[in-house]
Amino acid sequence: MQMEDKKIITEISFQRLEEKETEQVADYRHSIWKDIRKEVLSNKAALFSIIFLAVIIIAVLLAPLSPYDPYEIDISQKMQGMSAKHIFGTDDYGRDYLTRALYGGRVSLLVGFCSMFITVIIGTLIGVFSGYIGGKVDMILMRFTDIFLALPSMLLMIVLNAILQPGLVTLIFVLSLFSWAQVARITRAETMSVKERDYVIATKNLGAGSFRIAVKLIIPNILGPVVVAASLWVANAIRMESSLSFLGLGVQIPVASWGSMLQSAQTHILDTPRLAILPGVLIMLTVLSFNLLGDVLRTAFEPKIVK
Repeated sequence: MQMEDKKIITEISFQRLEEKETEQVADYRHSIWKDIRKEVLSNKAALFSIIFLAVIIIAVLLAPLSPYDPYEIDISQKMQGMSAKHIFGTDDYGRDYLTRALYGGRVSLLVGFCSMFITVIIGTLIGVFSGYIGGKVDMILMRFTDIFLALPSMLLMIVLNAILQPGLVTLIFVLSLFSWAQVARITRAETMSVKERDYVIATKNLGAGSFRIAVKLIIPNILGPVVVAASLWVANAIRMESSLSFLGLGVQIPVASWGSMLQSAQTHILDTPRLAILPGVLIMLTVLSFNLLGDVLRTAFEPKIVK
């Protein structure tokens, strides 16, 4: 009977701690959104980046509404200049270049977001597990992480893409394989800090399991740095995808990406520079916008002194 009473009391204590933590997390999220809004409104570059990203994401999602097929070859229309019919002209196969750029954006953003999600999931799981367990497990996992951080990732990406069948899936796999280590390092450091806080220690002393503590208390409190790292990684993944596709090791023709469009444009760089300018500007502005967004999030998530 005493054991049952103790179990009931412990469960009630768990619920009270979780309710208190939920209220604190809700207040924290409300404060974060206020900080983000304040940073965006006070930073014109950040405001431009968010507007640009919103426009480009909506545009690539609506790409199928274009009256032109991005893969249909029409030699009679090749290398047409900019006009009302073809806003950015056509390429050397007669395909509408703006439509190709929008479909290429779908691929580039898909690679960026997919590799980011895989990277964040793997890195967070390893980092939280390593930081919370500690000891020899932490040492082994961090040495394994250090090996990946020390590898010449770009060179190995090129080698792996050459060995494996080049394509969209291969590209996402290779980008994720060499990127999770940085996220693991960040989440491990944050986990080691959070697990020493009073409410985590109290919950542990009440008998809560490690999985429950990690899911309910640790992961929600380390999301800030993870979100910042994720936004910056999208920019990095788009840049890497463009580099590999430019080298012919990314997505393969006839599929378009901004990097592959740059590769195709290099033979016409002198006589038709617009073929390189459009994808080049889109890559530059998209990467810059994600980096600016990451800076805004980093500033918003930084601890502040309350006066």
